Amino acid sequence: MSDYFADLPRIAYAGPDTRDELAYRWYDKDRLVLGKRMEDHLRFAVCFWHSFGWPGSDVFGTGTFRRPWHAGANDAAAAATKRAAAFALFDRLDLPFYCFHDVDVMAEASDIGGFRRAFAEAVGDLERLQAAHGRRLLWGTANLFGHPRYAAGAATSPDPEVFAWAASQVRDALEATHRLGGANYVLWGGREGYETLLNTDVRRELDNLGRFLSLVVEHKHRIGFTGTILIEPKPMEPTKHQYDFDVATVAAFLQRYGLEREVKVNIEANHATLAGHTFEHEIATAAASGIFGSIDANRGDPQNGWDTDQFPNSVEELTLALVEILRAGGFTTGGFNFDAKVRRQSVDAVDLLHGHIGGVDTVARALLAAAALIEDGRLDAFKAERYAGWDGPFGREIAGLDLAAIAQRAVDHGLAPQPRSGRQERLEGIVAATIAGVR
Repeated sequence: MSDYFADLPRIAYAGPDTRDELAYRWYDKDRLVLGKRMEDHLRFAVCFWHSFGWPGSDVFGTGTFRRPWHAGANDAAAAATKRAAAFALFDRLDLPFYCFHDVDVMAEASDIGGFRRAFAEAVGDLERLQAAHGRRLLWGTANLFGHPRYAAGAATSPDPEVFAWAASQVRDALEATHRLGGANYVLWGGREGYETLLNTDVRRELDNLGRFLSLVVEHKHRIGFTGTILIEPKPMEPTKHQYDFDVATVAAFLQRYGLEREVKVNIEANHATLAGHTFEHEIATAAASGIFGSIDANRGDPQNGWDTDQFPNSVEELTLALVEILRAGGFTTGGFNFDAKVRRQSVDAVDLLHGHIGGVDTVARALLAAAALIEDGRLDAFKAERYAGWDGPFGREIAGLDLAAIAQRAVDHGLAPQPRSGRQERLEGIVAATIAGVR
């Protein structure tokens, strides 16, 4: 079989001043940043679904990409071609990890027995390819949203037969992730929500979703999988409302079902903005709730109200996100995966390289800027000073008192507090100047 990327080079670091468009300007994987290699900070992963599964279609038109594995039926031969091409791209990009849904890597099947056999064949081939190419699995997952059976959800489906089929997929995908040495397993509830409350029993659906997640956690421990179980929040689209709306919603859900010590979140930038938040807000909320896990590195288009999954290109946005990641201690099992699509008109193989190179360099430069801000210390010093009163005499005095006692202390001290400047413009200027000065 010919290599789809045969005419394309292996991408290497060439420095910020290079004119080579097929080279990394900022991603120097062995560069030490805050005492850790850049590759180990960022833990980049290339994803199967948008880069190899998606044919370039949209709601108004069919696929445009003309990849060899899209030429006919998605049979065993096409799936094998796709897997081989993916690892060839991983080699060209020289990134350490990859991610997949079960249906991304396997041939189509019409019944549950055929589905399991096709997936098992794919997993065996992935194991061989990982060893041959020296790549690792950041996370695996099951696609519980694409097939018509999941039109009304998977774990939240009104039909127990659908719940059971979903359980079969997740069991096999979780066991495959364990076999392949995956660092995490993700559950993205693409249709775990509703279109209208007129036909929806919300309490039953939430309880079924909580039970399903509890069963996944139990099976993780039963098979000895030591990776992290992740949920990926998203507010809407494809459904009108999804139960994993944002990080705060997921945190409350996990607490309700006693799973807050077992499950963390995989945060997508585009999903954060669809929920009306910033990317860094979702990361900070996850860290404050003790559930920060991993990142989908993509972006939306501010003029579109849906999930456009574009490669990241804003160093400023990623710098603010990485400041929060570094403050949280960085990744443990997680990393940055490129859940991103080249545009529908970007039909050539080289466009996949350009998309990933641009995304990698954006994140890498943002890491350097975030590390510089941490080392500079002015942001953290200002924040510490702003809250210093809670560690001072009055803050210590009211700690542990009830409401009436605190109110009486206010009267006794004759308090007349005045607003103090938050210095937002100064802090924004520090961020902008630091980004501009990064080398």
